[in-house]
Amino acid sequence: DIVNHSCTYTMYGYANHMSPDDHYQDLKRVILAISGKARRINVIMPFLYESRQHKRNARESLDCAHMLEELYELGIANIITFDAHDERVANAIPTSGFESIPAAYQIIKALIRTAPDIRITEGKLMIVSPDEGGISRAMYYASMLGVPLGTFYKRRDYTQVINGRNPIIAHEFLGESVEDMDILIVDDMISSGESMLDLARELKARKARRIFAAVTFGLFTDGVDHFQKAYEEGKIDRVFATNLIYRQPELLAAPWFVDVNMAKFVALLIDAINHDASLSSLIDPTEKIRKLLENYRKGILPQPTL
Repeated sequence: DIVNHSCTYTMYGYANHMSPDDHYQDLKRVILAISGKARRINVIMPFLYESRQHKRNARESLDCAHMLEELYELGIANIITFDAHDERVANAIPTSGFESIPAAYQIIKALIRTAPDIRITEGKLMIVSPDEGGISRAMYYASMLGVPLGTFYKRRDYTQVINGRNPIIAHEFLGESVEDMDILIVDDMISSGESMLDLARELKARKARRIFAAVTFGLFTDGVDHFQKAYEEGKIDRVFATNLIYRQPELLAAPWFVDVNMAKFVALLIDAINHDASLSSLIDPTEKIRKLLENYRKGILPQPTL
């Protein structure tokens, strides 16, 4: 877990929190320690290291592509990650094993279990992509659930750079009316969460009913206070995020947060890999989602995952 900042080490008498770079160096040390002894080395890296640095802008470095090349040069057999920010980073290692697995099934199951009164039908629920980069993910949800799709695009001020990025001037919505509809905003991650809350406020201003946000990774780099305030103001109802990465204690205690358990699924992946079994039925959630929705329409709700 390269984003687990709760891990610390002591240097010169000071406790330092481990950065993604520190975790990555430790991973390489483990690979080097077992090289030549293990029959096969597989790496499960839920949050892909430097996955947001997946393309070159101006003179930036291609960190994610270099990381993939470096790990395969060390002799690993496969990398398994979840909901990579851009799956095309696999182009850096075209002849090597790389799987980016969606968490859509587990998130939809958690949504139905948490909000059993939700009506998954056209006119009652809409899937919304927070930006143009996440449209394909949102299209999958909308297609599987049989509900309409909306999206936002960000207008930025390219004349300024604030905190390392061009500030967003406004979020513009493209889609049909959201009045009296439940909204599910889907994305790969919540970083600071600022954009997600802006979208929730914009949708509430358009008279949306309930706002649910679903992401694979909840980083919450600026803490949870602004989400707590938005929840108390009725701007957002629930935030779903998986337990694939470290979650802060205050996040787990928040009344609006739903922890999506992926432990059983990861265990099945490990078991299949160790038995040289096919991963096809595991990595494609389409059939499982179809059966889940079939049971939901019969009034059979999913049971909590132990």
